[in-house]
Formats: sequence, C-alpha cells, structure tokens
Amino acid sequence: MPQLTAVLVDSHPLFRTGLRQLLEADDIAVVGEATTAEAGVHLVELHGPDVAIVDPDTPSPSGLRQLHAIRLMLERAPSTQLLVLARANAAHNAVDVVRLGGSCYLSKDAAAKTILAGVRAAAAGETLIAPTVATALVRRLRAIGSGEGPPPHSVLTGREQEVLRLIAAGRDNDQIAQDLFISRHTVKNHISSILLKLEVTNRVQAAVRATQEAMM
Repeated sequence: MPQLTAVLVDSHPLFRTGLRQLLEADDIAVVGEATTAEAGVHLVELHGPDVAIVDPDTPSPSGLRQLHAIRLMLERAPSTQLLVLARANAAHNAVDVVRLGGSCYLSKDAAAKTILAGVRAAAAGETLIAPTVATALVRRLRAIGSGEGPPPHSVLTGREQEVLRLIAAGRDNDQIAQDLFISRHTVKNHISSILLKLEVTNRVQAAVRATQEAMM
C-alpha cells in the first residue's frame, strides 16, 4: 500500500515536532508544515495530502476566519481528509468543524495511539470524534429533528446580522463597507462566516433565508 501523507497546520513548533516524529515512526509521511491558516490552505492545495491535521485556532495574519480556512482546504483538495487536533479550551465551535466536513476531531492531549488511529481513520474516510464533541453533535441533531433548534439568525453575531440585512436589501460589498464603516475585506470575512453558519453557498441564498425569516 502507498505511504500515507499528511500536512500539519499548527502554530506551536514543539507540538508539530512531536507530532511529526510520532507520525513518521508509524510510516506516515509529513509533506508540509504550516504555522498560519493561509499557509495551511496553500500547502493542502499544493500537496493534496491524504490527511490535513489542523488546529482550527491557528492564527491568520489576514484575518481569515477559522472555519473559512477549513472550508477552503476541503474545497481545494477534495481528496484530502481532515483531522482536527484542538486544545481543550479551543475558541472555535467543535460541532461546526465536524458539520463542515471534519472526518475526525480529537483533543491535543489524546493518547498517541488515539491520534494515530485518528489519522488512519480519516485517511480511510471513517470518523473518530472525541466523546465531548460527539455528545454536543447528538444534541444539535436532536434539536434540529424536534424543531427546537435555534433560528438561523440566532447563530449570527450582531454585526453579521447587520451585514445580512444589507445583503437582503441588495447592497454590494463596497456599499456594505461604506454603510457600516468597515473595510471591504472585513465585509468579505463576515459574508464567509454568514454562509457557513446559515449552511448556504452564496449570498443570494443567504438573502432568501433572511427574507423568509422576516416574513414569519
């Protein structure tokens, strides 16, 4: 069988060094390491590894949102599977990462054999999720199934709701930036976050959702 390949996306050098040694000792080739979200997206697109091992809280000099970076990795390297290794006090929403397409989600303090199992499970298209995340995921699925989940707007920040209202009013990015006194780049980041949270693929669908809810 061909050797599995992996890209590491994590800003902590000691953790990356230890992880690389762990993987290489188990005959998994590390073909690239990134310390920023942007570099991670580039390396995953360049190498198309079997598995991208990512800390979603890896910093971004340009302000690229954590979930948007993961979405870009999965879009630009469709054959790459995602294994998340996160801190216990991570800033992101673990359930959102799994919903977005993360095959496996584990804690950074997981046992070495568990991390290796996660890499191989991800490469095989299987799922391995930390118990706390699995519990939260089941709760969300139950809420959706019972109709008790929060309305889509409730998951947006106040600023994101403002941007969504302007999108629904037909404003383009430059006009939204002027209206809210923010940069065009910030507007684009807000829109990316809105699309992720509302589970839609473009601003037209987001505007339709906003209009539908306003009529309810």
